[in-house]
Amino acid sequence: MAKTATQPRDDDDDDQGSRDAELEGGRMPFLSHLAELRDRVRNAALFFLVAAGVCWYYADQIFDWLNVPLQRVWDVKKLGPFHLVYGSPTEPFWVNMSIAMWAGVFAASPFIFYQLWKFIAPGLYKRERRVTISFAVFSAVFFCAGALFCYYFVLDGLYGFLMGYADKDLTPQLLMKEYLDLTRDMMLAFGAVFELPLLIYFLAMIGMVTHRGLWKFNRWFVVIAFIVGAILTPSPDVVSQILMATPMIVLYNLSIVLAWNITRKREKAEAAQRAREDA
Repeated sequence: MAKTATQPRDDDDDDQGSRDAELEGGRMPFLSHLAELRDRVRNAALFFLVAAGVCWYYADQIFDWLNVPLQRVWDVKKLGPFHLVYGSPTEPFWVNMSIAMWAGVFAASPFIFYQLWKFIAPGLYKRERRVTISFAVFSAVFFCAGALFCYYFVLDGLYGFLMGYADKDLTPQLLMKEYLDLTRDMMLAFGAVFELPLLIYFLAMIGMVTHRGLWKFNRWFVVIAFIVGAILTPSPDVVSQILMATPMIVLYNLSIVLAWNITRKREKAEAAQRAREDA
């Protein structure tokens, strides 16, 4: 009878030992980590260069697409024929270079995130390593979704506010580089913000956060969201800060639901393990 009662504890020890062995199997010497990092950076850079080359070929079409929100506002304000200007002979060239680089980041983001997660994976348990591809795909999807959210729902309001100063006596002469920089920075900032649910999901999966702690921190996160909105938005106006802080708050609360689902499963498994130990 005594042997039977202690058998589950031995099984639990074996399970924990196998989990520890998984971590040990994924560990590398320091120089091996550096070699792994080098390989991952190299692979990500190759994907980026290919994507940037393709985006360079379509740079004019991409820039025309980026101009649409401003052009809509321009037409509503009845400022005459839409146009942008440049202040130096080389500015259009560097604008196309910037478009190729940053559009290449978005185009290559699935491969870049995959290389990132592959570098992180050796420090995780075997079960957690299986989701590497899923994390890479969803990281890219969330990143691009944030940029598209900014393009379709934020830029019109932002430029509508900023162009509100224009009238018949104050005609805007917008530099194409300045417009691209503001639009690009806004889209990148929203892309980064939309990674929040995935980050919290990962932290919850490895046990660093729980839904209870996230919920208690919720009211403070509202304040932090507006501070981050003020820092990340390149425009100093209140409109863009609110437009960034609002989705951050929504995404944070969505992350609490994801963390609750993970924590519930973990606590259920731990309760079952304690029940086996007490049997």
